[in-house]
Amino acid sequence: MADREEPESLRVGLRVRPGASRTRVGGLYGEDLVVAVTARAVDGKATQAALRALAEVLGLRPRQVTLVSGATSRHKVALVQAPGQLERVRARLAELTGP
Repeated sequence: MADREEPESLRVGLRVRPGASRTRVGGLYGEDLVVAVTARAVDGKATQAALRALAEVLGLRPRQVTLVSGATSRHKVALVQAPGQLERVRARLAELTGP
């Protein structure tokens, strides 16, 4: 689900579910973190909504979460840049993915 990219960042695999009744982050699909968003998969709106939702649940600014790959796919890889907060972010990701 998450790999070490550089000392202060992580790569996180995401499974985006566009068109959900509400935005929700949590659970696993394979090894990817599930992000359900209300936005439709049109013009990258679901992708942007998913990145914003991930940043919010991790307690980060939206600019700290960027897309690495998967712009047109449900499987995406996000780069989470969290200088000085990496252990907190890892702990929060562990909470979101369950036991």
